Amino acid sequence: MPREIHWTDAEEIGILLQEKYPDLDPLAVRFTDLHCYVTGLPGFVDDPQKSSESRLEAIQMSWHEEYEDAKS
Repeated sequence: MPREIHWTDAEEIGILLQEKYPDLDPLAVRFTDLHCYVTGLPGFVDDPQKSSESRLEAIQMSWHEEYEDAKS
């Protein structure tokens, strides 16, 4: 069973999103779609209503870092 994931686990979420969507540029993803991707991850247990722009930005930047690392 996957470990429990919360909105504050930006780095972990970024890694998981990169693994699940390796060809998707995180900076091209709308926050509404990002919200759906995060809440659909295995192990995500947090309240979907507790997201915020700053949390989504942190996740997006974490994912972008993983995306850039995978390209090099």
